Amino acid sequence: QVQLVESGGGLVETGGSLRLSCAASGDNMILYSMGWFRQAPGKEREFVARINWDGGVTFFADSVEGRFSISRDSASNTVFLQMDSLKPEDTAVYLCTARVAPVNSPGPNRWGHGIQVTVSS
Repeated sequence: QVQLVESGGGLVETGGSLRLSCAASGDNMILYSMGWFRQAPGKEREFVARINWDGGVTFFADSVEGRFSISRDSASNTVFLQMDSLKPEDTAVYLCTARVAPVNSPGPNRWGHGIQVTVSS
């Protein structure tokens, strides 16, 4: 059973920074990638960023490109989302995701519970 535990959310002013962390745990776990989605009130869930575990290739949504960065610590199976130059429109619940073996469909197959990020104007 793979579990994802998020931390690091909170309230920040416009232009500020926050760093989210997500630790994955599970017996005999094979990780292919980890990342983040977000969902704002009244809006659909949207992709934010992803990092491939083998090689560290990263992907970002256009809306966060250049402001957010994603990194990983393979030893602890932890992914980090560094969010800089935050805007009020970044306010959302951020959900950690993972793609772990076995896989039989595109996209992540594990989800965290979510963590609130609020950017005040």
